[in-house]
Formats: sequence, C-alpha cells, structure tokens
Amino acid sequence: MASTALKQANATPPTLQESQTNALLTLLNLNNPVEPSSNPAQATGKGTVSLKIPTPSGPPVWKVLVLDQYTKDVLATVLRVQDLRDVGVTLHVQLHSNRPPLSDVPAVYFVSPTLANIRRIAQDLEKGLYESFHLNFVEPLPRALLEELAAAVARDGTGDFVEQVLDQYLSFISPSPSLFSLLPPPNTAPASAPNTSAGPSAPSLPHSTYAVLNSPASTEQQIEEEIERVATGLFSVVVTMGHVPIIRAPRGNAAEMIAKRLEQKIRDAILSSARSHTTSLFAQDASGLSNLQRPLLLILDRNIDLVPMLSHGWTYQALASDCLEMKLNRVVVAQPQKRSYDLDSKDFFWAKNAANPFPQVAEEIDTELNRYKQDAAEITRSTGVSDMNDIAQMDLSANAAHLKTAITALPELTARKAVLDTHMNIATALLEEIKKRGLDELFSTEEAISKQTAQAILEFLRNPKPDVHPTPVDKLRLVLVWYLSVPDNAISKDDIVELEKELKAAGAEVAAFEYVRRTREISKMTAPSAMGGSLTPVPGSSTPGGELFKGFSALSNRLTDRLKDGGLENLISGVKNFLPANKLLPVTRLTEALMDPSAASNQSLQETDDYIFLDPRAPRNPNAGLGISGVGAPGGAGAGSGRARRMAFSEGIVFVVGGAGYVEYGNLEEWAKKTGKRVTYGGTEIVDPGGFVRVLESLGKASA
Repeated sequence: MASTALKQANATPPTLQESQTNALLTLLNLNNPVEPSSNPAQATGKGTVSLKIPTPSGPPVWKVLVLDQYTKDVLATVLRVQDLRDVGVTLHVQLHSNRPPLSDVPAVYFVSPTLANIRRIAQDLEKGLYESFHLNFVEPLPRALLEELAAAVARDGTGDFVEQVLDQYLSFISPSPSLFSLLPPPNTAPASAPNTSAGPSAPSLPHSTYAVLNSPASTEQQIEEEIERVATGLFSVVVTMGHVPIIRAPRGNAAEMIAKRLEQKIRDAILSSARSHTTSLFAQDASGLSNLQRPLLLILDRNIDLVPMLSHGWTYQALASDCLEMKLNRVVVAQPQKRSYDLDSKDFFWAKNAANPFPQVAEEIDTELNRYKQDAAEITRSTGVSDMNDIAQMDLSANAAHLKTAITALPELTARKAVLDTHMNIATALLEEIKKRGLDELFSTEEAISKQTAQAILEFLRNPKPDVHPTPVDKLRLVLVWYLSVPDNAISKDDIVELEKELKAAGAEVAAFEYVRRTREISKMTAPSAMGGSLTPVPGSSTPGGELFKGFSALSNRLTDRLKDGGLENLISGVKNFLPANKLLPVTRLTEALMDPSAASNQSLQETDDYIFLDPRAPRNPNAGLGISGVGAPGGAGAGSGRARRMAFSEGIVFVVGGAGYVEYGNLEEWAKKTGKRVTYGGTEIVDPGGFVRVLESLGKASA
C-alpha cells in the first residue's frame, strides 16, 4: 500500500498518513516544524517503501507527553515509542491518572476538547505539575470551554505556566497511507472502548454512525449532533491534507447534509484567515497554487452499497479483518497462544502484500523466507560461523571486512526475520480459519453471486462440504449478499421463508435479514453488483469449488506443521491462478465517474451528474461559475448542468458515512493503482463484517 501511494516522483505530495505524522511530530517538538528527511521515503531494501519519519532540528527538548484515550489511538497508529524518544518524549502518561510532579520538565498535552479534560488541566496548572504547559487539542476547542479554561487560569493565577493553546485538527485515525476513519465521540467511547477489543462476542456495540442515522429510536438532536461530529472530523482530514477540495455528494441523505456542513466550515476558515490576515489552515493557499490540482471529496451514504461490508474478502487485509481481532493496526492471533502483532507501513511485508490475494501472500512469504535464508547463509559462509546467532562469538582475528559486513547486516536481517515470523504466524492462523469455515467456497460463491439461485444458496446452507463448518454469521452474510445482489423478480416470498428457516436452524440471528429486507422494500434498493457493467465474473468461478480450490480442500495438519518450518509450496498448488473477479464495486464505479468521466459508463455518469457540487472557494451566487479557472460550461452557458461539471481529478478522497470496509478499500485501491490516480478512502468507522452484521441486528431489533 505504501509503495502504491509513494511510487511516483519525489514531487508527489505526502499521503494523508504522512501529513498526519508530520503534524504530530511538529506538535511533539513544541510546535516547531521538524525537518523533512532528505529522501521522501526510506527504502527497506525490499523494493517497497516505509513511512518516513522526519527528524527534528537540533537537540531534542526532553518533555512529558500527556494523552487521553482518544489521542492515544491517534498517536499509536502512526508513531512508535522510539519515534517519541527521537523528539524528546521521555514519558507518556494518561491525563486522568495520578501523576507525580516534574516541576523542571515541560509538558505537551494532546487531548480531546471536553469539559472533564479542561478541568483536569486546570487542576494540573494549579498544582504546578510541570515547568510549562503546551496545550494541544485534537479538534477545535469550543469557545465555552476556552472561557472555562481562561477563568480557571485567571482564578488560580497560573497563566505564566501556559506556553501555548492550539487546535490541531487531527481527530482521525490513519492506519494506512490511503485509509482513515474518524475518532468516536468522547462521551460514548468509555462505555464502548473495552468492547472494541473484546472480540466478536462483545455484548455492547462500539459507536456506529450507521446505527445512529438509521435507527428509528434516534432523536433529531442525536442525528444533528452526529452530522456535526462527522463534518468536524472530515474538516480535520481536509485541513491536514492542506487542499480545499471540490465536494460532491448524492442528494437527499446524510451525505448531502454533511457535505453542506463541511463546505460551510471550510468557507468560514478561508474567510476568517483572510479577514484576520493570519496563516491559512490550508497549506497550499500560501503557495499560490490553491486553484491548481484541487482534489475531489466524494461523500457517500453507506446505504448506496451494503454488499462489500458483508461479503467474504480474499485479500490479506480483508481476511485479517474478518478472521482475526484487528484494531488500530494491531492483529491478535488467539491460537495456539494469544499473541498480538503490529502491522503498519513500517512493516515492509504488510505494505507490499496487504492488498494482495491470500494465495499470492503465502507465495510471497515463501519467497521472502528463502531470500532471508540465502542472505543469512552468505554471511555465515563469509564469516566462518555456522549459525547467525553465533556471530557475536566469532574469531576477532577474522577478516575485518567480513566482520564489518556481518555487524552491519545483522540488525537488518534480524528485523526482517521478525517481520517474516509475524506474517508466518498470521498466515497460519488465517489458513486454519479458511479451512475450518470454508472461506474459499464462500468467496467463490459470492464472486458470482448474481448467477446464484435461491435453491443454490439453500443447498449451500444445508449441505456444506465435509470438515467445513461455516459459522452462523458466515451463512447469514452469504444470504444477505445474495439478497442484495439479485433483482426483485428473482426473489419469491417462499424463498425468503425457506432462507429464514435455514438461518434459524443454523443458529443465526435473523433480525439483520429482516432489517435489510425492510430497508430494501422502503427504498427499493437496487442490486448494486448487478448494475450494468459493474460485474465481470472470472471464467469458471460460477461453479463453487472445483479445481480452483483443490489446494485448500487437500490441506492437512501436515501442511500447517510445514508452514511453521517455512514451506508454503503446497498451499499454492491448487489456488495459484485464482484471483478476485475484475469488477468495480459501486463506490469505485461512482468514484471513476467523478474522477475520470471519459472512462466511465453512461449509467454511472447519469447517476453522478445529479450529485450536489460544492466549491467552498466559489462565490455564493450559484450562477457565478465554479471558482476554478477553465472549468465551466462550454461557451459559458449552462453552468448549472451536471454535464458541464464533469471534470477529471488526479487526486480524490472518498468518504463513506456509516462505515468503511477492507473489501471496498482494496477494490478502490486497485482501481487507483491501474489508473494512476491518488485516492484516499475513509469512513466514519472501519468496520469488520461481523461488526457490521451486529449493527444490522441491533437495527432489526430496534425497529421490530
């Protein structure tokens, strides 16, 4: 993923993750800018690229970092403890914990703007815990809270301690260079935070924008607060990227409301900096290039396409999200013993293979292991030791050049081996899940779902293959994907009764099915994957199983043992040529229509021509053009028509209100890679399929 985002020339603008990392390092450096590293990217020696960490100028000022639960997640996703050390952070502590005074050390506070946090900061100031206080808020501090803080400081006479009070616009999490989600609202997270890592059976659900916006129990005030929260989070993303985007969104849903709220926030920020002659929040404004290379911001509603949130993925990251406990780049493998692994852009193997189909990943592990063994063998041969671990005991009278080579190569080899061991363990765990749940069969069935009949789905539910035990949720997801992907005339009431009966017999909770049925009946939700030109099945994949999958069905415990010994050849034997179908999912199809209209289908263009068009730089008068030189209707006529607003974009942000998923992310990223576009994908949350089913279940029960 990082290699895709950074493969272009040095002039390539930074990814969202890099921009966020630079902003965080500047914050930690007492808001003094850090020097960019000399190369835009540091190669890892594997032909891929890792996230660059700029180095601060001059010796670091040693300091304490004070966080709360939300800002901890923002930092932990892109920075490691060593990165904090490099900018002089010797200690990082929680705001609401008991902390000893360190009166000769400056403190950097990076917290959410809440009343409880403001009061705790005022207490710390009163106690004089630190030499100086640099207060940074993850998103803008409301006027009322700023006055509360000012009143406390004036009352206690602690103003001399406060060095800085800054809004940072960083209220989002960026686990990959081109992927992000917003922070959950502070008031709900303490209740839901323990459950977000409690595994699939967690009784209480984490915060879900989809649930808030679609639940009949939600009040107008709750919906209004949610729209404001999402618009504020998106504003943080836009500010961090530094460009004022052109905003497009479908009409008549939450996406339109958020788009209009966001446009107003951007307009206000531009106007405020112009009036007060202060530095603009949008970095590119200062360069005079603000009207060139404007990015697209496409805001969509999750109900446009529910299928990718429920379908079974086949890429490495989609399988990890589906089968393992995955949160903030940390994957937990439960068997044989519970271990957690950090996967991020600094992990060369994850950066290169996260978006690849699983059989290809298994092959890559094998290739990398063999390369490691060759490199290790070369060093042991040249130094005369029999094992890498014995290099420390080698004869010091040996050839100095060989000794220097060994000492230089050892840290890199050790780190590479640790990464490969991590992915070996994850791949083994995924392989077990694939075999146990028959994920290969489920995936191939869903790839050609529009060709499946109700009888074929019922047969699949009733008679799975021997030794294959799909979970009740797997069966429910298959039924939901089929139901959402076939036209109305292909579904009879008898089919639905039979499917519900089978799901209940399997132990599945059918409330989610009932909710999706009601939603489809109300909105006449068309079949997204059956839309013209959007699906091109792989030849032969309409017959589930068969030769394509013999490699998986033939796997035995012996293979798992061999996996641990480093041999993955048998895993590939039957599935090497199996790749996901070459199709654009609806969100990708709509993105193509807006970013590259010359390549899009007429149907997609007709859909997107009706989307609202918001340019925060344009004058308020709707007939005054689009605020972009050279863009407008042919001959200056018809500036309001959708066709006149078709334009190509090289960079875009796609944001889904109601949740983002790895299957959709992989599809969009693959399209971006093929077309050379830069696309950043995000959502109000990143939701795994099991989590989204639980959200649908809760909605089904609430509206029953």
